[in-house]
Amino acid sequence: MAKPEREDETERTCVVTRRAGSPDELIRFVRAPDGAVTPDLRRKLPGRGVWVTARSKEVAEAVKKRAFTRGFKAESKAPADLAALVDGLLERDCLQALSLANKAGSVIAGFAKIEAAIAKGQVAAVLHARDGGADGVRKLGQALRRSGAEAAQIILFDSSQLDLALGRTNVIHAALVKGPAIAGLLARCAKLEFYRSDAMASGAGAAVLENRAETSAESDSAALGEMSGRDAPGTQD
Repeated sequence: MAKPEREDETERTCVVTRRAGSPDELIRFVRAPDGAVTPDLRRKLPGRGVWVTARSKEVAEAVKKRAFTRGFKAESKAPADLAALVDGLLERDCLQALSLANKAGSVIAGFAKIEAAIAKGQVAAVLHARDGGADGVRKLGQALRRSGAEAAQIILFDSSQLDLALGRTNVIHAALVKGPAIAGLLARCAKLEFYRSDAMASGAGAAVLENRAETSAESDSAALGEMSGRDAPGTQD
């Protein structure tokens, strides 16, 4: 059986755009023995991989144009909702990382506590629920600007999702404390934001925002789960 492809290889080529990029900029897919196309977010499943730019638009195009069959050089069955499936996996990966960061004591909830942490220069990023009001986003954005903090504002999840990840109720805002515990979380959020970037351009999605007051005022917005529930190998090289 072929081994998984090495993660330290520098470039992969998107089967849709034909543009090369680092593995972190693409999503790897494998083909199960029955021909089913499976996302391999952690790049650990064995077999030959086909790579697609890590954005919803390109994944949908890969399905529409039967690019997986071409890439695997064998008939491949990709579900019509593959782009949405990948979105859900990336989102779940983020929320699992958020839960772990919370258990490590790296998450602060409560508006006043977040403001105090910002003033002390402890905050690396602020999460805002998509279904929260714009006023809170604006005020915390202003607090970040006053403090001179280079912190992202992340608007990717609903309050119910934040509640579940943090084990609290009515979470509208949460701050991520600087430190190694949240580095992976921020990288995952950035990847999810990029994946949804086409939807955001049309006003349908959320964003990881730079800490700019004018942007804040306008804002209103595992893992692979070893995915698919199967550890089935992909096609062999």
